Amino acid sequence: MASRARFAGKVVLVTGASSGIGRASALALGGEGARVVAAGRRRERLEQVVTEIRSAGGEAMVVMGDVRDEATCNKWVEQGVAKFGGLDGLVNAAGVIGNGGIAEATPAEWDRLMDSNLRSVYLMTRAASSELMKRKGRIVNLSSVAGSRPYAGLLAYCVSKAGVEMLTRCAALDLAPHGVRVNAVTPGVVVTELHTVANAVPDYAAFLERSKTTHPLGRVGQPEEVASLILFLLSDEASWITGVTYSIDGGRALLSAR
Repeated sequence: MASRARFAGKVVLVTGASSGIGRASALALGGEGARVVAAGRRRERLEQVVTEIRSAGGEAMVVMGDVRDEATCNKWVEQGVAKFGGLDGLVNAAGVIGNGGIAEATPAEWDRLMDSNLRSVYLMTRAASSELMKRKGRIVNLSSVAGSRPYAGLLAYCVSKAGVEMLTRCAALDLAPHGVRVNAVTPGVVVTELHTVANAVPDYAAFLERSKTTHPLGRVGQPEEVASLILFLLSDEASWITGVTYSIDGGRALLSAR
């Protein structure tokens, strides 16, 4: 069994740490000894995460701003290094969803999805790379089952997540000579605020019920389950894994798009 202190002394920056999979990852990392830099825009939510980590005996800090902004990404890295002395890991968990097919998705909506889901990963990875090289660090990006298959009415979301997967592979090649590993995870439907914040799914309860039938294991996922895979990929147990995208979707990718 893996030690509950797999990340003792390690510093990990988590974007989108205020909710969902980002929050679950930050809490799990804190619980296993990591010093967590919890990044996002909702201060009250981030403070709650940090308080929970500290209450359990861990170390954490809040950094605020918009991950779509280059200066913000650079500042987050600088603040984390100033506080904790370096950077060992990065979890790019921030992201949004939006509806609309090729005829309905406006250029503004396309830009919003690309900036939030893909540009942010590029900017954050670029900002963190030099510090991660110093410690042969690790990066895990959050993609989606929609990154490798089309869904009607989700054009920009699907394309943005497909971009995350290619970015993951390219960055893995670029950073491998420096000992930095880069991987991604592709969840199916997970119970988070992703769909409800933007009102992407008006009847969320019905959506979750229907999703049981589109996942062969017969249920949707929980953020903590995805966080467990993220932590594995960040850990020394995955020391020979890079440039790989891992499905964690209850078998969703095995079925035709529906």
